[in-house]
Amino acid sequence: MRIFQNTNIPFVGIRYYAYALSAILLLAGIVGLAVNGLNWSIDFTSGVAAKVNLKPVEASVPPLKIDKLRSILKSNGFPEAEIQFVGDEENASFMIKIKSKTSSSDVSSDTKGQILDIIQANLPEYVKGKDISRDVIEEIYEVGPKVGGELRTAAKLAVFVSLILMIVYIWFRFELTFGLMAILALFHDVFIILGIFAITGKEITVQIIAALLTIVGYSINDTIVIFDRIREDLKIHRKEPIPEVFNRSINQTLSRTTITAGTTLFTALALYFFGGSVLHDFAFAMCLGIFFGTYSSVFVASNLVIDINSITHKEKKTLQHLTKRK
Repeated sequence: MRIFQNTNIPFVGIRYYAYALSAILLLAGIVGLAVNGLNWSIDFTSGVAAKVNLKPVEASVPPLKIDKLRSILKSNGFPEAEIQFVGDEENASFMIKIKSKTSSSDVSSDTKGQILDIIQANLPEYVKGKDISRDVIEEIYEVGPKVGGELRTAAKLAVFVSLILMIVYIWFRFELTFGLMAILALFHDVFIILGIFAITGKEITVQIIAALLTIVGYSINDTIVIFDRIREDLKIHRKEPIPEVFNRSINQTLSRTTITAGTTLFTALALYFFGGSVLHDFAFAMCLGIFFGTYSSVFVASNLVIDINSITHKEKKTLQHLTKRK
């Protein structure tokens, strides 16, 4: 199925407008990161995580809604508490994560006591007839700053290693300039998303790191599809100016790019609007990633290859390198 037929949109011709937009977004991200920094979740800092079971003993008591529990914690001094269901919603088992407000590793005593007091004071019908320390608080543990720091370092390393390996792959499949510009476009996507999270104050959780790695894979796939078409067109139209060949290739893959981005974005939007608060930030990151990943594949990666080759006078060498491969 093709949405667009024989388009001739001047993607190469308007590339400097795209560069300007990217520069503005990157600058906003730098300001956001410098002013606010990243709001790392308890998984990467320190705090207390408690697994609580609030299934009422009496059948006449309605199941506890997660929004009600979140509202109670918010009104009692924990507005940033992470809450999610553990298992089926009918079991009313929740995982509550509360970030420490200090860098001290001794974060347990006060927070644990406060959680118990809040539950007993605000949800008596859900703890009635239960042993609070055994039946309600099923599990409670601390995440220390050392462990959180190690996880944060591992998350950064995972993103960095994935980018390096992609450079190597594209280098062998296409040419080094293509690989470097593709990774620069990926860095562009990830940095803008992190900047938006810094500006909005949204937490960076394990799920957000997973979303970023998913976005990296999605964006590089889009870019490689366009690079493949460029390589094939360069073999056919060797005597044409390289910018014209690049522009034709981007237009030829536009239908595929639009369909792929559109269907994936609809799925991410469905998660965002109907997936509940637990998936809200993950879906938000995915929506941003799909949009900026598609944008960078079409407007940034290929156009950077043209400009870098022009600056370094490597057009002929790149053409020979790409067209000699079958």
